[in-house]
Amino acid sequence: MGTFREPRGGMVVFVGAGPGDPDLLTVRAVKVIQQADLVVWAESLVHPGVAALARPDAEVIGSAGMHLEEITARMIAVAKSGMLVARVQSGDPAIYGAMHEQMVTLDQAGVPYAVVPGVSAVFAAAAALDAELTVPEIAQTVILTRLPSRTTIPEREKLRAMAEHGGTICLFLSIGVIERAIAELIAGGYTPETPAAVLHRVSWEDETIIRGTLGDIAAASRAAGLKRQALILVGAAIDPELRRMAAAKRSNLYDPAYSHVYRLAEGRGHQAGPARPKVAATGASDGSEASAAGREA
Repeated sequence: MGTFREPRGGMVVFVGAGPGDPDLLTVRAVKVIQQADLVVWAESLVHPGVAALARPDAEVIGSAGMHLEEITARMIAVAKSGMLVARVQSGDPAIYGAMHEQMVTLDQAGVPYAVVPGVSAVFAAAAALDAELTVPEIAQTVILTRLPSRTTIPEREKLRAMAEHGGTICLFLSIGVIERAIAELIAGGYTPETPAAVLHRVSWEDETIIRGTLGDIAAASRAAGLKRQALILVGAAIDPELRRMAAAKRSNLYDPAYSHVYRLAEGRGHQAGPARPKVAATGASDGSEASAAGREA
């Protein structure tokens, strides 16, 4: 369907509500919620300040106590009457958002839909830890996964196999089985000394952050009473001592000896990039210096 830009009646828009703090909503997400005739929000996971953005005359219903058929039936009825539906889900709806099954039902009903991405909790967690998840010569791969509980996982994606890659791992929906998760990570190659962190309701007012290692993080999490709405991050890249230990592990992007489309290496003259990014008439712009340099390097 392509990139979604303008909300309109007769459709459902899946809106990523981000990790918690309403300030982390995208501008487009705010626009859709404010214009929607029906806002269906996951009130057990989404900050109430997000739903509060709805129009005073909009219908706002929580989905925590509803099953799939109830949710989709209401969305379909409202969309088919020509009105706009905002389906508000936590984080980014593409990550453990159960969005796929809702899309299937909407397809069957002939109701158009679109998606507004949100800030995933994993990136809010990295920000809260003052960490970059990819550090040269330390970790260049980030794996987002979970430990199976009531939901099965393909055999080739078992956590022990994921751990063999040795990068940065973010575990969703696994705090309740953290001891088992740690056992699998260690069996896959991480050591008990590997840096780890648990972040509960990151960016919420009651945010809790626990740092440690694979050897002690489970006990600390249990002592804090954390049972749900928590991420587990594992890997050398989140080590708070990393900046001192690996000061020489610089990215090529800003290395004076490294050339890319906007800058020549030292000693090869000067090559200035554009003073500011050009913005298309639609307002869409990719102002990412890193992405531009990476494409041209």
